[in-house]
Amino acid sequence: MTNLVPPELSFHDGNTIPQLGYGVWKVEDDVAADVVQQAFAAGYRHIDTAKIYGNEEGVGRAIEAAEVPREDMFITTKVWNADQGFAETLAAFDASMDRLGLEYLDLYLIHWLQPKQGKYVDTWKALIELQRAGRVKSIGVCNFTAEALAELEEATGVLPVINQVETHPYFPQTELRAFEASKGILHQSWSPLGQGSDLLADPALVAIAQKHDATVAQVVIAWHLALGNVVIPKSVTPSRIVENYAGLGVSLDEGDLAAINALDKGAEGRIAADPATSDFA
Repeated sequence: MTNLVPPELSFHDGNTIPQLGYGVWKVEDDVAADVVQQAFAAGYRHIDTAKIYGNEEGVGRAIEAAEVPREDMFITTKVWNADQGFAETLAAFDASMDRLGLEYLDLYLIHWLQPKQGKYVDTWKALIELQRAGRVKSIGVCNFTAEALAELEEATGVLPVINQVETHPYFPQTELRAFEASKGILHQSWSPLGQGSDLLADPALVAIAQKHDATVAQVVIAWHLALGNVVIPKSVTPSRIVENYAGLGVSLDEGDLAAINALDKGAEGRIAADPATSDFA
């Protein structure tokens, strides 16, 4: 449906990831197969799911039915908090692969830090084992602090290739992104459109969207791309799936980027839980 193709960003392990992907958080399993197929038709090749989303089977049905070759897809899933630990993670990975119907995975992530549980180093060791066995190409984390990223490196000598965290113009994670860049870790944005906030009605963003004859969502996606973030907007509306993908065609100038960067609300801009203090099943 489009000639736009997302840039491929390089991981420090030698693999690459499409910078724009399609997320399926809060997509019901019986809906997932249809909307992921729509995403493939729109041009997406990077699909981000997780065990806790409860839709790995639906994503797997879309993969099986797709006309897109498997080698052209980039599929991510995640180990959930209740499955952390070395042996538990290996078992959880097998179960996810069965639900997805895949022989290999492109990216496997620890879903949350869970600092009080304290199993993230053992969980990370399991991900390293899965990568060494060739079952997953790349390994990373979600919702990790800079301190925890450094701890993984110190404990194992292996850094995650990516850290997926809440990131949007009201909460741009500037300090964390700078730390990740210093370590060669890519930054991935979830809730990239500020889900649950007034972001998409912000007057500064509305003005920039009007200037570019674009939607506010497209402008925000273009901002993430310009910063070098990997971004995974989610929608189950066919027109918005296409619209979000077309954010690839929006080019922001330095003035636009400065205006969007000025929207940073610091910690007050956070929508979801703070990974540094949150443990939940």
